[in-house]
Amino acid sequence: MKKLLILSCIVSFATFFAQKSENYLQVGYASVCCGTPSEKPVMDYLNSFKKKNKVSTLEILKQSGLGREGEYNLYIGTDRLSGTQKTNLMKGLKTVIDAQNNSRKKESDGMVNFNGSETIKKADLSRARNLTVYKK
Repeated sequence: MKKLLILSCIVSFATFFAQKSENYLQVGYASVCCGTPSEKPVMDYLNSFKKKNKVSTLEILKQSGLGREGEYNLYIGTDRLSGTQKTNLMKGLKTVIDAQNNSRKKESDGMVNFNGSETIKKADLSRARNLTVYKK
């Protein structure tokens, strides 16, 4: 009986702390004619943000197959961040994305879309197709 109780406590504890984010920021990659822009500037920023703010992990999901030229969205979980960290993350993402969009070739390079005031809920993502955990 004790073993069963201990086992159920361990499973409950692990399940509680393994909960995923409920709120996400959306970064969209759109194409104009020749494919989507690189995700490298955004991913470099996220990696530096994690190091600078001592965040162990950021939950990042990728939704692919949104268009014929490889359009996709990245969703960044924000529930494990403090209010200040979340604000800094949004400001930094906006800066990086604006710089990337301003340096693109307007006739051929795609756009990166980001709206920091828009939060995507987990319930919305549960209905999304082609959603995977981002690994790179």
